[in-house]
This record gives sequence, structure tokens and C-alpha cells, in this order.
Amino acid sequence: MKKLTAFLAALGLVWSMPAWAQDSDLSSPEPEGGEVETVDSASDDEDEGGLEFTVTDESAWEDIGIAIPGFATDRNAPTPANSSGTAALGKEIARVITANLRNNGLFKPTGPDALPQPSFRQIRAPSFGTWGGRGAEMLVHGFVQARADGRLAVGCYLYDVALQDELESGGWIVPPADWRRAAHKCSDLVYSRLTGEDPFFDSRIAYIAETGPKDKRVKRLAVMDSDGANHRFLTLGSATALTPRYSPDYKRLLYLSYVDGNPRLYVYNIGSGKQVLVSQSTNPTFAPRWSPDGRFILYSMAVNGNTDIFRVSSSGGRSTRLTTTPGIDIGGSYSPDGSKIVFESDRSGSQQCYVMDADGSNQKRISFSGGRCATPEWSPRGDQIAFTRIAGDFNIAVMSPNGRGMRVLTGGWQDEAPTWAPNGRIIQFFRTSRGSGKSALYQVDLTGENERRLPTPVDASDPAWGPILP
Repeated sequence: MKKLTAFLAALGLVWSMPAWAQDSDLSSPEPEGGEVETVDSASDDEDEGGLEFTVTDESAWEDIGIAIPGFATDRNAPTPANSSGTAALGKEIARVITANLRNNGLFKPTGPDALPQPSFRQIRAPSFGTWGGRGAEMLVHGFVQARADGRLAVGCYLYDVALQDELESGGWIVPPADWRRAAHKCSDLVYSRLTGEDPFFDSRIAYIAETGPKDKRVKRLAVMDSDGANHRFLTLGSATALTPRYSPDYKRLLYLSYVDGNPRLYVYNIGSGKQVLVSQSTNPTFAPRWSPDGRFILYSMAVNGNTDIFRVSSSGGRSTRLTTTPGIDIGGSYSPDGSKIVFESDRSGSQQCYVMDADGSNQKRISFSGGRCATPEWSPRGDQIAFTRIAGDFNIAVMSPNGRGMRVLTGGWQDEAPTWAPNGRIIQFFRTSRGSGKSALYQVDLTGENERRLPTPVDASDPAWGPILP
């Protein structure tokens, strides 16, 4: 750290390091990736001045104008991250940040293609008059440098234009392949500072990629960044893959696979590409889910016409049956503290949502707002449960853990399978088009007003949003 600080100091780019800040490594879970080293954090003065607010409800937020010019460089050096060098890469980083902040619906960002390019020296000494004249309330400056060891140094600064004050700053050293992670980290820095909410951009999404005719779909396991970039197929499609879920430590993916018509639960190691068979059966099996500590896996299995929820160790072994009521009990999503499980059941005569203790005791129905309740998923904040509400159409809805305050967020024909962003403010789901059977991934925030389609190279279903990258 001393060497890095001295290096940046020579360039006049050192920001103050708080006593609590420490170096940390952010390991990329993808085999082709590398390490992202955090080299700094916010200044000790972050509580003095600047814009601060915390959103505690789901009402629409007022747009905040943010100028995001291209990230500067001390010299235009070659880098594997961009064939045109670090100057062009600086603009690409700013474009990613602009798209991130625009797509969440909370800000009004202007990107580098419509703004003047600041010089390297202006990163720590902005021309606030220039940006104020453009209507910007906030300004994001940054730099990118090619290091002698082949990695990239990326710095990010957030300024309040009216107060002419630095609100937050951070820096990262990344392998060229992970330059987008630095852009996502900067986006998270801006988002968290201006909203008081936890970050979510530096995360990944798993889903099922679908190809082929409607009556003979090929379903493969796929992963990508939170914005759809760095897409990879993990399975070939020779066996159907379903319902993927990231482990809490981001190192593994749990999914259901049908081989020769028989269901099997696999845990796929993202770093090594190897997978472990956790459970197999000739009985229909559904909806595997991790416990918050990664020690257990929930799944549903049909035996002699009755479907119940089971728990098994993530390393395999004997399963424990948690539900015994006649009917169909499916799903199972843990509360963030691991003490409770929400699931769906038709024991009342229709598909509804229930909550039980983690050991299967104290089962009680929570959905009483009309229609049916399916695929419930507990928010990582613990304050809400997202689910598929079936009342004619299929729509995404949320309710409190006691079933109160139900709100419908989407209005598609068939929207289902919600999964939460790491900060609990955005929900991803898949939408099937009427008639065609084609499906795609969508996101909507808790206001229900900011909905967008997430790009995928093929049809997509069963999304699973992972936690913030470690």
C-alpha cells in the first residue's frame, strides 16, 4: 500500500486514507478473470457537507443530474482492455457508469460523448463553473492508467458541483479483463453515496438460456454481469438445466439438471468448472435454494403424488423432510438470517404462500390478497417477499413477511420467478410473450415505474441475481 500511495502521490492523485480502511482483494469468480485490489476509500470528511439522504419508502425519486465525462489518463498507453489505448478505455468506463446510473431510473446522467474531456490534472481540481453551467448537480471524475505490471489503476471521484466539494472517492487495481468491474465499483460508489442504499452493480446474474422450437427447447446454464456484459454459457445443453442459484460466497452455482429424464441437483464450481452431484432421484424435483450460510440446500420432491420440501447438506448426504401436509409444497426461500422459510402450497385448495421456521415448524399462510401466490423470494433486506401473483395474468408483486401491504409491480401477460438485487431495491424476473412462447429477462424497482429489459443473446428464463462480488 505504501508503494501504491507513493506512486499516486507522485502524480498528485492521492486522497486521504481513513484509519479504518484496509486493502482487500476482490477475487473474480470467472476463470478468465483476475483480482481487483481496492486501494482506497472515502475521505474521513464524508459526513461534512454534500448531499445525503436515505430512502426508506418506495416512492419515486427525483432525478439528480450527474455529469460523467471520460476518465482521463496521464498518457495514452496500450492495454489489452482496449485496442486504442487507455484514453479510449477511459471513455468506455464512463459509458458503463452512465448506463448503470441511467438504467436504475433514479438519476439523470450525461455521459462522455456529450461532454468535454477533462485533462488528467483536472481530475482532482475540477472546473466547477463549466459543469454548473451544464446543469449538473453532481460530477463524476476519474482516471485510468496502465501500470508496469500490466494491470490498470482506476480512480473515481464524486463531487457536489454546487458546494464544490468532494463527496466520495475510491480506487482499484484491476487486470485488463476486469476493467468493467472497476466501472461497476465506481457506479456503486456513486449510487451508495447519493442514496444511502447498499450497492448492487458489481454483481452477476445466472439464468437459463433457451433456444430451439417451443416444443423442444434446449436449456443451458449461463452467467453474465449485472448489466448483461461478459456473457458465458456454462453448460452445453445436452441435459436440461433449470433454476440456478449462486452460493452466498459466489464460488458455486446450484442448479437442477435432468439427465436421461431423471432430476439431479448439482453444485457447479465457477472457478474450476467442476461440479458435484448433491442429490439424485427418479422422483420429480423442483426449486433448489441455498441457506444463507451455504451449509444447506432446500428442494421440493414429489413422492407418491405428494410434493414436500426437503433439506440436504450442500455437500450431499441424507435429506430431511420439512413439510408433511397433503398436497403440493414447492419452493423455499430463506429469510436473510436463516430463521424462516417462505414457500408455496396448495393445501388450502389454491396456490398460496406460507412461512415456516427453518426446521419446518410453525407453518402458516401469509397471502390473503386475492389471486394465487407462487415462487416467493425473500428480500436480502428481510423486509419484503417478492412473488408471482396469478390473477388472470402472471405479475410480479411484493408483500411484507406477514402478508400485508401487497403491491403489484408489473403488468405483463406472464411475468414470473422474481429474484432480488443484492441491495433489495430491484427485482429481476422473466417475461414470456403471448403466443410466441419467447421469454426474456426484465428488471423493475420497488416503485414499479422503472422497468427495463436486460439484453441476452438468446431467450432467457429462471434468473438468479447473486450477491455483491466478494
